[in-house]
Amino acid sequence: MATKRNTFQPAFRITPAITRGLMRIEASRYAIESLPITPRVLANLRETARLFSTHYSTMIEGNLLTQEQVALVIAGDHHFPGRERDRQEVQGYYAALDAVEDLSKVGAAITEKDLQRLHALVMGGGKLRLKPTIYRDGQNVIKDGRTRAIVYMPPEAKDVPALMSAMLDWINTENELPVPLKAAIAHYQYATIHPYYDGNGRTARLLTTLILHVGGYGLKGLYALEEYYARDLKSYYKALTVGPSHNYYLGRATADITGWLAYFIEGMMQSFESVEAQAKRESMTGAVDRSQALRALDPKQRKVLALFEDSREVTAKQLAELFGMQQQSAAKLCQQWVADGFLVMSNASRKARRYRLNDELEAMVAAH
Repeated sequence: MATKRNTFQPAFRITPAITRGLMRIEASRYAIESLPITPRVLANLRETARLFSTHYSTMIEGNLLTQEQVALVIAGDHHFPGRERDRQEVQGYYAALDAVEDLSKVGAAITEKDLQRLHALVMGGGKLRLKPTIYRDGQNVIKDGRTRAIVYMPPEAKDVPALMSAMLDWINTENELPVPLKAAIAHYQYATIHPYYDGNGRTARLLTTLILHVGGYGLKGLYALEEYYARDLKSYYKALTVGPSHNYYLGRATADITGWLAYFIEGMMQSFESVEAQAKRESMTGAVDRSQALRALDPKQRKVLALFEDSREVTAKQLAELFGMQQQSAAKLCQQWVADGFLVMSNASRKARRYRLNDELEAMVAAH
C-alpha cells in the first residue's frame, strides 16, 4: 500500500486477514467505550492490566520474577535475594507506563527526548530524575543465547540518529494509516534500529502503547498486548525477524513486514475482544459508567480510591503503606492532593490528621 513517506519507507500489504482484524478491533473498541464500567472495577482492571504489561514485558527480556512477585514490588519496596536487577526492571517499566500515560494526555508530537526518557526510566529502575539516555556509540549484535550464532546485526551507531529522526517524523506525520498499523510499524522499526545496547524491546513496546493511546486506542487502559507476545515468544521473535539476512544493510531495511503486521493485529484483536467480554459482564450489573471522571485522575489517585471503599477517611500512614513510601513523603502527597482538590482534610489535628475524597468522588465511590 502506497503512503506519503520520507526516508523511512516500510514495505507491506494490507491483506484480507489484516482488514478483518482491524474491523473486529473497531467493533470491540466501540462496544467497550459504550458499556458502563464502575469506578471500582475500572480502577482494578486498569491496575491489573498495568501489572500484566510490566510482568510480561520484562519476562520477555528474561526477568524471572513471578506475576505475584511483580505485584509485591509495585506495592512496596520488596526485595528478592539475587533478583535485584529483576526488581529494578519491574520498577522501571511500571514507571515508564506512568510516563506513557502522561505523554498520551498531552497528545503532542512524540519527540526523541520522549523516547530517550522512556528508555532512561526502563533502564534506571524508574528513578524520575534521570537524564534522557543517548543512543549507543558502537555496534550491537544480537546472538542466540544457546548457539551464540548471530541473530541480528542492527545498523551502525553513526546511522542511528538519522534513522530515529526519520522514524519519528513518519510517526508524527502519517495520518492515512489506521492507528493500529501505525503502532505496529513503529514497533517493528524501533526494534530494527535497535538504538541502544539494551532495553530496546521494552522501549519499543512502550512506544507502541503511546501511539495507540494518543490515537484513541487506549481502551481505558484495560489491555496488555505484552501478554500476547509472551504467551509464545518464538512466534513474537519470528514475526519480527524478516528479510533475507540478519544484517540490517542486506535487506532488513527494505523487507516486507506484512507478516509482522498480521501477527500484531491478531494480538491486538484478541486483547480487545477479551476486554470487551469483561466489560459486557460488568454492564450486566446496571452500573453507571464513571470512566471519564477517573481518566482525569493520575495513576496514584486511581489506586488510592480502593482505600475509600472501606473507609470514608484515610491517613498518610495508610497511603505510605499502599505505595511503599515513607510516611513523610505520603504526608506531602496528601498536602498536594488537598491543594489540587482531590482530597479534603477532614481532621486537621497533627496527631490524628485524616483525609477524605472531594464531594464528587466521595459520592461516586459511595454509589458503588
